This record gives sequence, C-alpha cells and structure tokens, in this order.
Amino acid sequence: MSFDIAQLRREVAQHGRVCRIVIIDAKGSVPRDTGVEMRVWANGQSGTIGGGVLEYEATQDARALLTAEQSRTLRKQPLGPALGQCCGGAVTVLWEVFDAQTLPDFAASDTAYMRKVAADAASAPPTAMINAVNRGLHHTIWADGWLAEPLTPAPVPVWIYGAGHVGRAVAATLSPLPDIAVTLIDTQADRFPDPLPVGVTPAISARPADIAHHAPQTAHHLIMTYSHTFDLELCHALLGHHFASVGLIGSATKWARFQSRLRGFGHTKDQINRITCPIGEPNLGKHPQEIAIGVARALLLDRADMTARSEIAS
Repeated sequence: MSFDIAQLRREVAQHGRVCRIVIIDAKGSVPRDTGVEMRVWANGQSGTIGGGVLEYEATQDARALLTAEQSRTLRKQPLGPALGQCCGGAVTVLWEVFDAQTLPDFAASDTAYMRKVAADAASAPPTAMINAVNRGLHHTIWADGWLAEPLTPAPVPVWIYGAGHVGRAVAATLSPLPDIAVTLIDTQADRFPDPLPVGVTPAISARPADIAHHAPQTAHHLIMTYSHTFDLELCHALLGHHFASVGLIGSATKWARFQSRLRGFGHTKDQINRITCPIGEPNLGKHPQEIAIGVARALLLDRADMTARSEIAS
C-alpha cells in the first residue's frame, strides 16, 4: 500500500477539503492490512479500510475533522466489544485533512512521504526508517511518532484491444485496482460500454494495430478484437515494439495458425513465444468474467513477483 498523491490531488481539486484515513499499524486479527487508506469529503468518499463499524465510525470522525480547526488525529482502536466486533486485533488509525494549500509537494526523485504525525513524536525519525527510505521504501513504517509511506509509482498500463463481452469484463475487473491504468481500444465509439467503467480510457482506431505503437513500453497488451485479421496485425505490430507482456484470446488452432503466419513475417520462435495464448486460466472456464478473473490473477501475480524481486534487490 502507498500514498497516492495523484489521486489525492484529483479529489482535492474536485471536492476542496479531503480527509485521508490510513491504517498505519495493525496487530492481531484485523480486516485490512497496514497501509490501506480511504478518502472522505463533505458529501462523498472513496476507498475502504474495511471492518464495517470501524470504517463507519472512522468516516464520521473524518467528516467532523473536515470542519474542525485541527487537521490531524491519531488513535489506536481495539477491534473488540467496544465496536461490537470479535476480530480480537487492534489498529492504529491516522486522519489527515488536505486542501489545495496543504497538499505535500514531492520532487520527481522522491519515493516516500515521511513526516511527524504524533504530538509526542521524537525530534527526528528513527535511523532505521531513514535507512529504509533511502533504500527504496516498499511498505508503511510507523515508529517513534513518525510515519513513512511509499509513494505510489506510475500505474501499470494495460491496453485491451476489443470492447466486446470479454474486453468489457476484463476492463471492468481491472479498472478498480488503484495501480493499473486501463485503455480500451476499438474501431467505433458505439462499441464501447456506456457508461465506461471509472478509470478506463477509451481509444478509437479503425485499425487497432496503428494505435499499438503509441503504447508505453511498459504496457501489458490483451488482444481480443472481433476480427482475426486485427488480432494478427496486432501481434505482428507488437512484436516490433517494446512491451511488458502480450496476451491473445483464442483456441489452440487459432494460435497454431498465428504462429505460422508470424514466422512468415520474419519473427523468430523466441519472439513469438513471448505472446501468451490463450489468456487467463482455461481451467476456470470460458465465460467472459471467468476469463477476466484469470487475466486479473495473472497480472496481480506478476506485480507481486516484481515487488518481491525489488525488495530483495534493495
């Protein structure tokens, strides 16, 4: 979990004063982990810290703080009889109010947001916290009244070609994830769902392969158009472009034919094998939502593996 300054800036610009609620420490049996957050404004909210009554009361406290003189509250909350719950654990919750004047400003090289949040905090952050930040922080640290949160990196771009049943299901499944940016591509405006899932960017191209070259080099591509011709053109175009991954929807027969055609276009076996076909997890089934769940699981596992490797390297 991380401090998403881009999301907070958007919400402050739209709603004015926003209270951010974050779990900075969690012990025992708790509904969510350290680092989870939500934001609350006068007439709305986004995100979740879980816990039912915990979240309800935290939201009420946030709305009260929005109109108070103070801008920060810190409290340890047992999740037991006092809340009518039987979790048995405890969380430390931080409420912070931000507006256009108090939003933190970060340099491009900053990777963490470290600040004093407790009234009785030590005069300087712990050495271990400073060292963790200097190495590249990957998780929230709370110690001696100081808090350090990793800053949210640029979202992972996922480009979905085809706004049919499967494309829509994949876009709707991935779009709520805070660190994934979904672009949905099709040939005509009337092929897109109305309304689009929140956070999905539409792109129209009469020939989808023409737009593929504009994708970031770190993008994951999922090919599922209504046309096998478009699908093949996209595979060919992307093999000549940098990408994180390429997935193609299709049967074993379709993939065998595509491999033959791609070899004819001059691509090597190793290059072609970078394309995954079929996408998702076939054992889950062929329903659009089953495919979407399999695709989402693969992306999340890949992200977790990359995070683990970066933590080991640091």
